[in-house]
Amino acid sequence: MARVTPQEYVEEVLALVERIPAGRVMSYGAIADALAEVSGRNSALQVGTIMARHGGGVPWHRVVTSAGRLPPGHEQEARQLLLADGVPLKGEHVDMSRAGWLP
Repeated sequence: MARVTPQEYVEEVLALVERIPAGRVMSYGAIADALAEVSGRNSALQVGTIMARHGGGVPWHRVVTSAGRLPPGHEQEARQLLLADGVPLKGEHVDMSRAGWLP
C-alpha cells in the first residue's frame, strides 16, 4: 500500500473532486474510499476537513454526505449550484441513488 504525504493527500482529494462530472456528486466517504489504497488513509472526516480548508477552487458543491446532505454552512449556495448542474434532489437532499458517482 503506497503512502502519500499529507499535502499529497490534499492534492489527491482535490484532483478527484475536480473529476466529478456535472450532474453527479460524491460523498466524503466515497472519496476517502476511492483514495484509500493509494494514500493509506480512509477518513470521511479528513476529506471534509480538506474540503473546508482547500476546496474553494474545485466544484466543492459536488461533495455531500452519504445521505445526500449538502455541505454544512453552504447549503443554499450548494443547492443553487447543484440545481444548475442538473443534480436530482429529493427535498433538501441529493438523490444519491441517481446522482452518486464513483471514478
